Amino acid sequence: MGYRVEVDFDLCESNAICMQIAPEVFEVRDDDFLYILAEEPGGDLRAQVEESVQRCPKQAISIAEG
Repeated sequence: MGYRVEVDFDLCESNAICMQIAPEVFEVRDDDFLYILAEEPGGDLRAQVEESVQRCPKQAISIAEG
């Protein structure tokens, strides 16, 4: 069963902690906005995505199972 990365962009401050943890999934660009590069990343990235969820200071990132 897969999962999907979700970001509440109203909460996100684009501080790039998630990008440091999972650069294959998250990217903060020159416009200072966060972009999700892989909304449904593979299982090999699950640990990094979970760490990004835990370490997000605004708790803007979540995982939707499905």
